[in-house]
Amino acid sequence: MKITPFNKVEPTLFDNEIAKKTTGRVLVGRADGAENFCMRLFEVAENGYSPRHSHDWEHEIFIHQGEGEVFNGEAWTPVFPGTAVFIPGGEEHQIRNSGKAPLVFLCLIPKGAPEL
Repeated sequence: MKITPFNKVEPTLFDNEIAKKTTGRVLVGRADGAENFCMRLFEVAENGYSPRHSHDWEHEIFIHQGEGEVFNGEAWTPVFPGTAVFIPGGEEHQIRNSGKAPLVFLCLIPKGAPEL
């Protein structure tokens, strides 16, 4: 069993043309003995965004804090605390912060996917 405050996990910063003002943390992953899933926490600062991309695996997202938008390959949809998002494999997607406060969300991916 692992019980760790999220802020004790070292963040990885992404800040370039592809992903702006975004940090990611692997809260539970292979290094912890997780055999089926990886749980990641992302924080997107004001005017920040994740990369626009697609991949073969599905993933699930839960918005914890802040305001943002999710691109589903065709349009942007607003998200806010308490919003759950399912992204099927192969669907182009991106997340951006549309507010002033950090946009904080959990993202779950299956084993075999890159953890960060």
